[in-house]
Amino acid sequence: MKDLREWINLLEEEGVLHRIKAEVDYELELGHVATLNERKNGPALLFENVKGHRIPVLISTITTPKKLALTCGLPADTSICNVAKEWMRVMVQKKLIPPVEVKENIPVMEQVIEEKDVNLLDLPSPRLYPNDGGRYLGLAFNWVTQDPETGWTNIGTYRGQLLDEKNIGANMWIKSKHAYLHMEKTRKQGKSKMLAAAYCGCDMIHFLAASNMVPEGMSEYDVIGGIMNDPVQVFKSDYTGLMLPANAEIILEGELELDPKNFRPEGPLGEYPGFYGASGAFGTPKPFFTVKRILRRKEPIFVASTVGRPVGDTHIANTVGRTAFLWADLEMMKVPGIRSVYMPPEATGRWWAIVSAKCTFPAQAQRIAHAVLASPTGHFHTKGVIVVDEDVAADDLAGVWWSLAVRYNPVDDTQIINKIRATPFDPSLPEDMKDIGSAVILDCTTPVEWQKKPVKVEDDPETMEKVLSRWQEYGFPKSDGMGHA
Repeated sequence: MKDLREWINLLEEEGVLHRIKAEVDYELELGHVATLNERKNGPALLFENVKGHRIPVLISTITTPKKLALTCGLPADTSICNVAKEWMRVMVQKKLIPPVEVKENIPVMEQVIEEKDVNLLDLPSPRLYPNDGGRYLGLAFNWVTQDPETGWTNIGTYRGQLLDEKNIGANMWIKSKHAYLHMEKTRKQGKSKMLAAAYCGCDMIHFLAASNMVPEGMSEYDVIGGIMNDPVQVFKSDYTGLMLPANAEIILEGELELDPKNFRPEGPLGEYPGFYGASGAFGTPKPFFTVKRILRRKEPIFVASTVGRPVGDTHIANTVGRTAFLWADLEMMKVPGIRSVYMPPEATGRWWAIVSAKCTFPAQAQRIAHAVLASPTGHFHTKGVIVVDEDVAADDLAGVWWSLAVRYNPVDDTQIINKIRATPFDPSLPEDMKDIGSAVILDCTTPVEWQKKPVKVEDDPETMEKVLSRWQEYGFPKSDGMGHA
């Protein structure tokens, strides 16, 4: 898809986009409508009449498997796990496609608002939850920064609290974040400001890629191009010098403050674990971004995200990216027997990993789990690994529960790892001990070394094929809701 307009049209054709024409307040009401809609696995929402604003707001964008699959250019019935598998193949096979530069007819430059006329209050940034510190502009905005030494361009999703007419917070002062690395390098060069940009729009694959752990030195533009098999169209900004997406809806250009002495209070926000506090309470000094110029379409669409408790689009994005990158890690580590991998959105897409494997030697399941915890993706705040036999897909949660019930013996099949790299976003850890956590391995496989194994109830393949071929003759609809056709 070329842009957000094509994405919206596709979802509307597929019946998974709903337009809301009634007036809705950006103060709590919009976010609560979206949250309730997401809890019901509802469609993407386009609020066309936001109180006090002329710009519509798009939200609940990739909160279901169908919307996710369509976003990634795959058949609508593709599961989240299989979407991640396609991402994994792009990473393992290095099928990256760099962006292509365009120099004229750039949609996002239909209107250019210079510094004196910049007023961020004109944008319909919502305030989502009662305890939030304010309105947040950056929840589905993608920030573009550049390594001052190598020229590597990174795209990351960081929250941006609306501070005033020309400034927003920039919650990227976290050592593991790529934008932080760029800021630190720039600061060590003796500079107190760093040019950057933040954009929303294009199709939602940009939000997916920017929200995830693309390896250091690799540009998300290249990943998007590889996944969609179509290069991202970019243009070189005459202000920042950055390569920016030509088909964005809105682009903010300006300067990031690098001197901690000048940081401004920011937060809190109801974050993706469903709790507050990981990024500091209100008053925590953070970098901020002064907007010097706004590029936009004549009638732009503003994109937002609910964040908060699972399952929302942030959690689906986490699941796709982390499942894909973990799966790619295991492939490149040549871990044998892997059939499928899944980091469930219900667990925020981060803390628990499920691996389905064909085990052929004793203790293989434990070795697989150790590989997960040692991998580039899995070593950071993965607190649980479940390994199941190959007859249960990693995203078959009913099968995983069954495996826990009938193939897991807590005494023999549990391993506790006492020290792992944790994250400040984990509310299960005390406030003064956020760096170190623990992990558990649950082996839900039948031991290979058992001479006598339990006999599993099996369907008769020939009869099952006959039944499925006659399914409509029995008076059932073409699809039974269980993946059968």
